[in-house]
Amino acid sequence: MRSPKQEEWVSTHTIQPEWMVLARQAIGEIRDGRAVMDALRHYPLKGGGYLGKYVLVAAYHEMVRNNEMPSDARLLERLRMKPMRTLSGVTTVTVLTKPYPCPGKCIFCPTDVRMPKSYLADEPGAMRGLEHDFDPYLQVKSRLQALDSLGHPTDKIELLILGGTWSSYRRDYQEWFVKRCFEAMNESLTPVAFGVLRDPLPEAGEGGDELLKVQTLNESAAHRNVGLVIETRPDEITPDEIRWLRHLGVTKVQMGAQSLDDRILEMNKRGHDVECTRRATALLRAAGFKIVLHWMPNLLGATPESDRADFARLWQGFCPDEIKIYPNQLLANAELYEYWQRGEFQPYTTKQLIDLIADVKTAIPRYCRVNRIIRDIPSTNVVEGNRRTSLRQDVQTEMKRRGTHCDCIRCREVRGKPVDPSLLKLNDLVYPADQAEEHFISYVTPDDKLAGFIRLSLPSKDAPQTQLKDLEGAALIREVHVYGQSLPVGEEKSGAAQHAGLGKNLLHKAEQIAKENGFQRMAVISAVGTREYYLGRGFERGELYLVKSLT
Repeated sequence: MRSPKQEEWVSTHTIQPEWMVLARQAIGEIRDGRAVMDALRHYPLKGGGYLGKYVLVAAYHEMVRNNEMPSDARLLERLRMKPMRTLSGVTTVTVLTKPYPCPGKCIFCPTDVRMPKSYLADEPGAMRGLEHDFDPYLQVKSRLQALDSLGHPTDKIELLILGGTWSSYRRDYQEWFVKRCFEAMNESLTPVAFGVLRDPLPEAGEGGDELLKVQTLNESAAHRNVGLVIETRPDEITPDEIRWLRHLGVTKVQMGAQSLDDRILEMNKRGHDVECTRRATALLRAAGFKIVLHWMPNLLGATPESDRADFARLWQGFCPDEIKIYPNQLLANAELYEYWQRGEFQPYTTKQLIDLIADVKTAIPRYCRVNRIIRDIPSTNVVEGNRRTSLRQDVQTEMKRRGTHCDCIRCREVRGKPVDPSLLKLNDLVYPADQAEEHFISYVTPDDKLAGFIRLSLPSKDAPQTQLKDLEGAALIREVHVYGQSLPVGEEKSGAAQHAGLGKNLLHKAEQIAKENGFQRMAVISAVGTREYYLGRGFERGELYLVKSLT
């Protein structure tokens, strides 16, 4: 796996002219059917070694730009590096906020004065933020350039903002940070862009009108924001915070539940109880947000047996759309280290963790996606306990040995496989969540792979009051997602799930179900860059959501 520095090199390093000559020749052979690696070996470099795939991508873009060959999505897919990054249908760009005090006092959380709370300077994602002095514009710009140079589409961007507790930052900083991210996304990239385009860092505190302008531009920009994600604590979620997040364009909220056992939360000085997490989850759902909960096995006071019981509580009303499983890791710069020194805490072994996660993974509902199974903390920081960062693969190996499997979204995504729409089956998985009836409506292939889905939420009469007029009496579309390799806007590929009309059909089904349940209005929590999609399908602009009459 490339480090952020290596990926940055790909996007900033000058490609030698003689490399481009060889790359053009190699592409000619690849177009004639030769395997990519065979073609690269056929054109070795004078000083030894072979061309990197990124040089082929650069040559491809140059040839298309000069009208030497037509744009060819299938060819680019063969040349692309690390296609898994965009096989979920969108391209994720992660940025980090500046170091800032966190209201939490959790004993397991590391402290590094150079970083936002809970992050370490040598974590891969965090390194990029540190290298760019936490400048949001530079972080987004450099990442887009690197992805573009590696051959990935960059026109549908899920922006993931990490860094401690987002809600604890000053709001003028939050607004400025998001605005600068949008400004970077609004700028066009040349087919292969080199160098970091620096822009002076403006003063924080610019008004909401400036944010509104860049958001409006992004509706038809080169890099449209199709999702905006922040992370915060359950005790920060209020109706006022909900309105503010929608003002910023947020569509997905990550929260650290950590445990659903009040005794464990208190022992680890989490600062809130389980009921607080329940209220926050219900309020976010009532406002249409996608919900990601972090769950931490091996906290102080927990055992593998108590963690198994705790994991089951996630599906009792909380029902997150996505989860991140973050086993507690013993770090020298966390308060928990002192407990370990006194003999009051013992980390699980790698085998205990693998057994635990392999056990609970079989119980994950089909409507949930497991995004991560371990933090990307370099093993050199871990004092004792598991040091393997390949825990997901280890768990998969163990489950295969046992003959068990996981039905979560990530394990069933169709990814890059071609899809025959005529063979897809439409399923409606209905499940109860706190104060809402949820419908996970999906298209699945004959071998049970997931081609696309929509999340429809039908609030109950006792649902939390969001105080948002757009949502009064409305059924909520919280997510529409069609899987497969992310393709540029307007570009089609035979058999690609993203261009089989699945999204339109899913919307129609959701509207039908909402009407059958007595709802006369529909609201969708649209990202800025997906507004045009919904506006073209009968929705109208509300204050903070897009709305549609079902009468």
